[in-house]
Amino acid sequence: MKAQRPYEQITVTAKGEAALTGGHPWVYDGEVTGVGSPADGDLVDVIGPKGAYLGTGFYNSHSRIRVRLLSRNANDRFDEAFWRRRIQYAWSYRKTVMGEADSRCCRIIFGEADQFPGLTVDRFESVLVAQVLSLGMERIKGTLFRLLAEVLRADGQEIAGVYERNDVAIRELEGMTQGKGWYPLPGEDVPELTSVDITENSIRYTVDFVNGQKTGFFLDQKYNRHAVAKLAKGRTVLDCFTHTGSFALNAARGGAKHVTAVDVSEYAVECARENARRNGLDGVMDCVCANVFELLPRLAQEPPRYDFIILDPPAFTKSRRTTANAMTGYKEINYRAMKLLPRGGYLATCSCSHFATEELFVKMLRSAARDAGVRLRQIEARQQCADHPILWGVEETNYLKFYLFQVI
Repeated sequence: MKAQRPYEQITVTAKGEAALTGGHPWVYDGEVTGVGSPADGDLVDVIGPKGAYLGTGFYNSHSRIRVRLLSRNANDRFDEAFWRRRIQYAWSYRKTVMGEADSRCCRIIFGEADQFPGLTVDRFESVLVAQVLSLGMERIKGTLFRLLAEVLRADGQEIAGVYERNDVAIRELEGMTQGKGWYPLPGEDVPELTSVDITENSIRYTVDFVNGQKTGFFLDQKYNRHAVAKLAKGRTVLDCFTHTGSFALNAARGGAKHVTAVDVSEYAVECARENARRNGLDGVMDCVCANVFELLPRLAQEPPRYDFIILDPPAFTKSRRTTANAMTGYKEINYRAMKLLPRGGYLATCSCSHFATEELFVKMLRSAARDAGVRLRQIEARQQCADHPILWGVEETNYLKFYLFQVI
């Protein structure tokens, strides 16, 4: 006789079953046809319309995503040993694809791509910075954070503690409150750190993980920044949407004649200035507070100055509903940059919104080039760094498009 499983069951439509068997790990509210009496945050078994077992995951009646699958193996037991294996697997992957040095600052857990739905953990040297965006992960985060520290320390890594950056509105959609602060690991004092120094591509930064955007620093462009540095020697570079100056600093370190770093945030610009001083690059780099949408048309009225332009804007859309407007914004800045560049100049351009798909982004670039009267010679097409792995079947994990072109 088959043993009774300890979890409540959720029955889904044929459409929901097709999505799950196709590799996607979410069950949406409209795909649920039957539900037992689970509490929010409980583990549930997902069952197809003909009774087939599809997987086990976290349930939440507050969320449009009713279930986030953890496993498709009916024999899995979700105990501490299970989670330790998952963490060890994620860490081993980072060490393999990033190497020893680069794994000191990398994304250790990337949500669904690592089968930790709704959990992000970035490592900045001795500090782990976590965002918990699903109720199921919230309920077990204490165990996960302790195990993270144990696994990394057992591998000889120095870990001071785990800082939570849960100050994001999306938590409220899951029925959780916002907040940030150190998570107290058992038997350990809470660190007094508010920032940490890191080195990426031989450039030193101070990461403000308490007040910086997201977890404090954007790790996903690490190797794209290096690709920019290889093209920058002897060039006059304009880095738009510079944030804390990372692309500009890589261009300057790569031997650029001069770099202008632009951002609309005075705080970001001051951080970029400080990073330039810290790295001894302030002699070839100036930082300007300006709106890029206003600056690029203004530069068109002046004598040509730049032969390498970098466009690294924030996500212009975070929903399908606003994608069309976002593509208009992307086209505007790319068109302006292409018009500013001389023949033979270089363009680095990207989008970090998964709603701005590869197809839409390429279509926009073709249209911008046609309207600007230029042709694009592609040097490279790149994506996010390998510590942000793309899980096939889960389109949300495939979000960063990055292109390097020569304008001819």
